Formats: sequence, structure tokens, C-alpha cells
Amino acid sequence: MNALSRAVTDSSTMFRRQLRHMLRYPSLTVMLVALPIVILLLFVFVFGGTMGAGLGGVSGGRSDYLAYVIPGILLITVAGVAQGTAISVSMDMTEGIIGRLRTMAISRASILVGHVAGNLIQTMLSSVVVLGVAVLIGFRPSAGLLGWLAVLGMLALTTFAVAWLAVAFGLVADSVETASNIPMFLTILPFLGSGFVPTNSLPPGIRWFAEYQPFTPIMETFRGLLMGTPIGNNGILAVAWCLAITMLGFLWSRRLFERNPMK
Repeated sequence: MNALSRAVTDSSTMFRRQLRHMLRYPSLTVMLVALPIVILLLFVFVFGGTMGAGLGGVSGGRSDYLAYVIPGILLITVAGVAQGTAISVSMDMTEGIIGRLRTMAISRASILVGHVAGNLIQTMLSSVVVLGVAVLIGFRPSAGLLGWLAVLGMLALTTFAVAWLAVAFGLVADSVETASNIPMFLTILPFLGSGFVPTNSLPPGIRWFAEYQPFTPIMETFRGLLMGTPIGNNGILAVAWCLAITMLGFLWSRRLFERNPMK
């Protein structure tokens, strides 16, 4: 078996390990998906009537605001699962699992790839649940088949990028508690972007940050694809940001993993 075949086989084994963890500890998945659902219900039913009136939509109420906030909720879902991945990686490092795996004849890259693949599946499942809840409370996207395929692709690309960043957070943390805190800023970014209010309604300083941070073009791309509105150059910016974050997370993770085999 050559190096590539062994890496693929070992990665699939590590991926199955992550799936078993998900099945063994379903409460973690429930907790990760509960946060975006609570935020969705809170903003739509408590603030949606007032904030929807300011969007200038057809109905000018909760239904308009529900359609507006879905992209931000999806990014919060991605960030929430990433926090769980950082915790899982840190647990493997601090509890000596990585040390035991290193004594085995397996591909080193497969250990990290398994975490990323598990994150991808968990995020996709969580996003389906979140979108299902959104539909139940009145979300009616206008995307066709191609639009939904584009949404799925954008969601997978975003998740892949954030997952590698989460792996690096788990590796750099000196404890599980630290690993759970580092990714929290990812959950805040949708609020400091176009996730819940248009960026032109923000104060000048915050508006500048909101317009140029990476999550804003991603959310605008989701919004355009789901509702059939123009996305302009946001699609290109979203893909570029995802590729840049993926490269940063991958290179950072590899360096940390090779430098710190055990903690």
C-alpha cells in the first residue's frame, strides 16, 4: 500500500471514530444545534416585528426578518460545531490519545483529517435541523435546485475552512477549557456583520469592520442564493475568504501538530 492509499484508509478510520463519538455523545450535538435555534426563535419572535419593519420588504414584518437572519444563523451553527471540534482535538491532545496514535503505523495527517470530516458531517446535519425549524416557523426560500446546490457547496466550503481553524485552536490551547473559549469570537462575528441588521445601519467604526470581515460576504452569498437576489461580487469574496482561512488553518494545524506531538 502506497502512502496516498494508506492516508486515505487511515483518514476514513479516523472519520468513523468521530462518527462513533457523535453517536455515543448525542447530547453534545443537541447542545451545539440548540444555540442557533434559540437565537433564531429569540430574534424572530421577540425582535422580528420591529426589525423587519426597517428592512423595507414586502410584508415588513417577521417573515421578512426571518428570511434576512437565516444566513447569520447558519454561520452561528458553523461556529458552534467548530467550538465542539476544538474541544475534541484538545481532549485528544491532553488525554494522551494522540500520543498512543503516534505509536501506531498510521498516517499522521489522518488524525486531523478525521476531526475535519466529522465536523463537516455534524455541521451539515445541524444546519438541516436549523433550516427545518426555520421552515416550520415560516421561512420560504425561493431558491431552485441549482440555488440549493450552490448553498450546499458554500456551506461545505465555509465549514471546511472554519473546521481547520478550529483544529488549530484545539492544538494551540493548553487545556480543554481554553479550547472551548478560543472559538467563541466566531459566534460573535455574524452579529458584527450583516447577519442580523444591514451594515449601513451600524455606526461608522463598526460598519467598516462589518463590511470587510470575512463572514459578511459569506452571509450575503447565502442570502442571495436562498432568496434569489443578486449577490454581486460577494460570491467571489466569500470563496476567496474560505480558501484563505482553509490555508491558514491547515498550515497552522500542521505546524502545531508536528511541533507539539503531546501535551
